[in-house]
Amino acid sequence: MSNFTVQHSLADLGAPFSEPCNPTPVAAPQWLAFNAELAAELCLPQQYWHSDDGLAVFSGNTVPDWASPLAHAYAGHQFGHFVPQLGDGRALLLAEVLSADNQRFDIQLKGAGQTPFSRRGDGRAPLGPVLREYLVSEAMHALGVPTTRALAAVLTGDWVQRETAEPGAILTRVASSHIRIGSFQYLAARGDHAQLKTFADYVINRHYPECASEANPYLALLAAVVAAQAKLIAKWMSMGFIHGVMNTDNMSIAGETIDYGPCAFMDSFNPAQVYSFIDTQGRYAWGNQPRIASWNLARFAETLLPLLTEQPEQAVELATAVLQDFNGLNEAEFLHLMAAKIGIVTATDTDEVLIRDLLNLMSANNADFSQSFRLLSHSVSDINAGAAVLFADKQGWTSWAKKWQQRLATQGIALIKVSQQMDNTNPALIARNHLVAEAIKQATEQADLTLFNRLQQALAKPYTLSDANADFALPPQPQQLVKNTFCGT
Repeated sequence: MSNFTVQHSLADLGAPFSEPCNPTPVAAPQWLAFNAELAAELCLPQQYWHSDDGLAVFSGNTVPDWASPLAHAYAGHQFGHFVPQLGDGRALLLAEVLSADNQRFDIQLKGAGQTPFSRRGDGRAPLGPVLREYLVSEAMHALGVPTTRALAAVLTGDWVQRETAEPGAILTRVASSHIRIGSFQYLAARGDHAQLKTFADYVINRHYPECASEANPYLALLAAVVAAQAKLIAKWMSMGFIHGVMNTDNMSIAGETIDYGPCAFMDSFNPAQVYSFIDTQGRYAWGNQPRIASWNLARFAETLLPLLTEQPEQAVELATAVLQDFNGLNEAEFLHLMAAKIGIVTATDTDEVLIRDLLNLMSANNADFSQSFRLLSHSVSDINAGAAVLFADKQGWTSWAKKWQQRLATQGIALIKVSQQMDNTNPALIARNHLVAEAIKQATEQADLTLFNRLQQALAKPYTLSDANADFALPPQPQQLVKNTFCGT
């Protein structure tokens, strides 16, 4: 493809924003997956499409002439505790490319070996987390959730040591950038306001150019990031998604989902649901995600204070006013998304009560989150059909469903159209935890990618249910439940 356009704007900034670093070669790379659709969007030359040349690049064994590998520097609050230097400990940015529609994207190798920020780690990634991120990030993209994406996955032929020795793998990740709240925290901790300003100007130019013409560009930047995160978290919540490790170094400035570690889509609805093995206090539970996002954004605002105004007290006042918008933006977006899930086109304040009552009913009955909403479209004209089967409390279900049907009637929209709209809003297929875990197990223990490949194909069309993928729509049986997920670092 002759339109393959490469740039290196982050590399051009130099230190302290990043450090040059080449990937560490691997023993015997093999292809696991390649995303041809994404490759086409990036105008990636066909010589790298599931080929020997591509395998050499995406395993880190060859650095092509268009790449300038670097490790990005950042800090972060991890479970509330500040670490002044983290950085890309196992990831390397190869290049920035311009897509067919002139959008800029990073191409990054994850698991490519040690970097200046590895902190005694091996810089590698086990096979399991690579397959998990590939499946879940692409599933999120198909659901319309802003996210990093997966371009390629390769087996390295080496072993990595975690709890046990595991096959090593490398993920090629694509993002509008890999800049995080922690990127700003790293610079703020160094106390160099000139570098902080340089970086803030760079981020504005790259992600939020409309802010440059505002009276206070850095306050406008804060407001833009707050708005993007408010919408993103609402989208997560509406899909029953739990990120699992919402540290400040795992929150993208671009408002994309990034760093899929112990993530999961919940099965039975539980606002306190946690999957991450290390989140013993439930800090990053489903229902806590807006609060944590708000807290993280406050940490971002702190880094910008010296740029907002020379008066410290006034800077705090300006930032606080913007931060206070988060809850309203997040709640409004969540109401809009959840209303659509139950067939309501234009949400009102009273619909908030209707939605809350349904969620409470789902929680009390251990109803599956995704199935509840997907089957609800079959209950539009018959409250004894569809989702009714998920509720042991028949009286509670009937009481709610009658109020809901009365609300739908006020819209003056044909029920068949309401049902169709709901099926286009509520996915039949999500990356269910037990299926992802089984795909990882088969790949790791038997070198069998059959289930992984089936899931890839099915999850690319999450609103379409067919006989071939009907089994993927079912919640896990008790013996299939997966209660804990892991980062793999």
